[in-house]
Amino acid sequence: MRKQLAKQLEERIDQVVRRRKVEEEKIARKHELFAKRNAEIVKVMATGKVLSRNSGEEFDDIHYRVHLKYLIKQPGKIYIEEEIENRQAAVFKETIVEDREIAVQFPTGTDDLTFFYEENSEENRSAFTYNRLEVVRYAEKWWDNYNPAYEAFEVDCTNYVSQCIHAGGAPMRGYPNRSKGWWYQNKNWSYSWSVANALKNHLGSSTIGLRAKEVKDPRELQLGDVICYDFQGDGRFDHNTIVTGKDAAGEPLVNAHTYNSRMRYWAYEDSTAYTPNIQYKMYTIIDDA
Repeated sequence: MRKQLAKQLEERIDQVVRRRKVEEEKIARKHELFAKRNAEIVKVMATGKVLSRNSGEEFDDIHYRVHLKYLIKQPGKIYIEEEIENRQAAVFKETIVEDREIAVQFPTGTDDLTFFYEENSEENRSAFTYNRLEVVRYAEKWWDNYNPAYEAFEVDCTNYVSQCIHAGGAPMRGYPNRSKGWWYQNKNWSYSWSVANALKNHLGSSTIGLRAKEVKDPRELQLGDVICYDFQGDGRFDHNTIVTGKDAAGEPLVNAHTYNSRMRYWAYEDSTAYTPNIQYKMYTIIDDA
């Protein structure tokens, strides 16, 4: 029994060393990326909250969350970037033997492989003005929380972005066909409302209602615009964010759910999901103002 426990402890320690190395590399990469932007992390503030503690025969497993705030300084600008980490720790006799970030698992289903059919009714062609300030207000209010008026998903990034866009006045259409338009109604929703790749497809194809124009330069994006991420570069987009600010160089800062974050630099090069094959799609929302 003692040999078995010693082996388990040894394996846990090996895991801790490997994961700590990965996290140290992540922190070093974050500092390097900030330096490239002529930005400096002046101060880091962190608060934690235990969510659950389960006692086992040898180890206690603790699930907790950490709220990180980075005070960022650029020439002529100071702002705060925030993010939430969900973490898990293993405790043996009140000593932490493992502590790791819980990785985000992106879905692998095919619900996003849908076609969108345009409608020509006057109702769907009705003009709307996109209130970008309201988008930002909503994004700021709910970046680390979930509006009870909507379902919350484990992978919630696109649901959150859709809510932000709708708060800005973008009209819904397509109900009750889930493969059609962009909508949320009666605790039901279109694929484009909740699935990252489907929203990207909709923004790239819709000519009525919610529609957008693709841009190549991130500095062309405005508040309330959308950035889509294909981390693996395989053509299937995994993540969406909403633009809520600009840094000193005019580059977008974004809010997001799933890995909840606020005023984060748009490129996500410091993300654990980042790969050198990452691809982006950037859309500026079109309105009739």
